[in-house]
Amino acid sequence: MLATRNPGKVRELRLLLSGCGVKALSACELGLEAPEETEDTFTGNARIKAIGAVESSGLPAIADDSGLEIDALEGKPGVATADWAETPNGRNYRAAMTRVWELLETISAPEPRTARFCSTICAAWPDGCCEYFHGYVDGRIVWPIRGEAGFGFDPIFVPDGFSQTFGEMDPALKAEISHRARSMEAFKLGCLGD
Repeated sequence: MLATRNPGKVRELRLLLSGCGVKALSACELGLEAPEETEDTFTGNARIKAIGAVESSGLPAIADDSGLEIDALEGKPGVATADWAETPNGRNYRAAMTRVWELLETISAPEPRTARFCSTICAAWPDGCCEYFHGYVDGRIVWPIRGEAGFGFDPIFVPDGFSQTFGEMDPALKAEISHRARSMEAFKLGCLGD
């Protein structure tokens, strides 16, 4: 099962698992509560989500914890990426992207404004075993916001070697090159033999 309630992640993870002979149910579909993410690393939070899903469902689970690390902001927002979008009315990524850009402007961060998306997948099994798989993609932060595809901070991130943001890219192309694609590929090689 996919230990996430984020519809964007569910969509991406299902696309990445297509053709593997795995039926992936999300935490929402199974009615599972979202655990509190209390760790300060992607690995720690992925573990919390995966183990919580296994304990609640009895099924093997994979959980992704991911985020954007911006060099000029000393790696922020990092593990708190989703928190930067929190408002009293839910997540607002447009406001979060604006905040990132304003901080970069305030400190006169030099161009290119380098960053990386990071993804850690934890595969947890009912016997208590956990395995971890990591993926990264380097790039830069751009402004203004570009594209409606993807989710989160995708519209301000251009991966190295490309001119489009993740928000402008065809989802199939992003699925080939993203941080989540890389961690999922490592998972498939390590656990599914693909």
